[in-house]
Amino acid sequence: MAVITVAYLPYNTDVGFLRIKQQYITIDQWRIAFFIHVYASMWVLLAGFTQFSKAIQQHYPRLHRNLGYIYVVDVLLITGPAGLLMGFYANGGLSSRIAFVLLAVLWLYFTAMALIKAKQKDFSAHRRFMIRSYALTLSAITLRAWKYAITNTVELPPMDVYRVVAWVGWGLNLMVAEWIIWREKK
Repeated sequence: MAVITVAYLPYNTDVGFLRIKQQYITIDQWRIAFFIHVYASMWVLLAGFTQFSKAIQQHYPRLHRNLGYIYVVDVLLITGPAGLLMGFYANGGLSSRIAFVLLAVLWLYFTAMALIKAKQKDFSAHRRFMIRSYALTLSAITLRAWKYAITNTVELPPMDVYRVVAWVGWGLNLMVAEWIIWREKK
């Protein structure tokens, strides 16, 4: 993800994903949301990654809490709203737009609920919501992995691939998250 992000530095509008978004690059709110989402998402990936470490939780609770706040603030106030706005402009028609808007809404909801449950000291529920939230965070990676897998195994038009990964990129992550939650309850 860092390699992908660096391609956009400092403000490159004709690389990577933006090559297929040229019709939106002149829309100020979309362009701003895109760059905010791309640059701030790295913090979400990194901060979220640390949240499931038992060692950090047990031996460095303040670090866990501070990184958790970075994650929550970033998702709720920066990357989540930017992703939501971008979802309304997704390629692939209505199906892809619904997928990305729903992804953003669920990401915001699960993250907000994780914060609420932590504040209520319901750490079991907090963990379940964080698992869901981070599963959706990881869709940034899995979406690209699915795109690569599909384009290298099946011959589909690019927009059909995009429509599929718009759903699979996060839908399967959420199913895995629910399976993890279910297994932990046993």
